[in-house]
Amino acid sequence: MTCRLTIPGRLPGLNEYIAAERSSRYQGNAMKQTEGRRVGLCIRQQLRGVRITRPVVMRYTWVEPDRRRDKDNISSFGRKVIQDALVRAGTLRGDGWAEIDGFSDVFQVDRDNPRIEVEIVEMEAACGKAKG
Repeated sequence: MTCRLTIPGRLPGLNEYIAAERSSRYQGNAMKQTEGRRVGLCIRQQLRGVRITRPVVMRYTWVEPDRRRDKDNISSFGRKVIQDALVRAGTLRGDGWAEIDGFSDVFQVDRDNPRIEVEIVEMEAACGKAKG
């Protein structure tokens, strides 16, 4: 099974999150909670009732309005917020090694329609273990 999630706009970058954390731990937590609720709303609207039980590969497409932010700054905080929101919504069982097999990032520019596109690809069940 493959699911798609689109989050309009962009999320704060890792640098913005670090600055908020350094300012006050409450401010950093407030930023994470606010963005998590925004992502959670998109999940409830677009992935209503989807429950994934097998490991997944996450494919992120980060569509920015320009090239001002570094790629690692864009994706680091964003992946954390998105994966935590998917767990909180019940779409994923967890976001650890057993649940997330891997992820990839692609970056594009669209001045008129910045967004984050997430493709969640459920891995096929193993056919059996090799004996040896």
